[in-house]
Amino acid sequence: MSVNQEKIWHIVARIPRGKVATYGQVAELAGLPGRARLVGHTLSNLPAGTRLPWHRVINSRGRLSFPPGSSRHALQQRRLEAEGVRFEHERLSLTRYRWRI
Repeated sequence: MSVNQEKIWHIVARIPRGKVATYGQVAELAGLPGRARLVGHTLSNLPAGTRLPWHRVINSRGRLSFPPGSSRHALQQRRLEAEGVRFEHERLSLTRYRWRI
């Protein structure tokens, strides 16, 4: 495990239930500005059975990054909806749900 992975995991672990953060926001908070793709790569390679709330990280347009109709997209959307996050036309309101520190 790298230091950067640990930084990313630490930030993702802090995102509260019912809130989301963008990949870029996680990168900034982890001290890795401009490394949104690294956040995505790190989250896509989490260990099986992780309890890290990866589903709370979305793209900058307020959309899920998995292809609509895929099982991972459905799982992420279900998890967020179970936390009270509501979608309209495959999008959620960053104004309403974005995590503010």
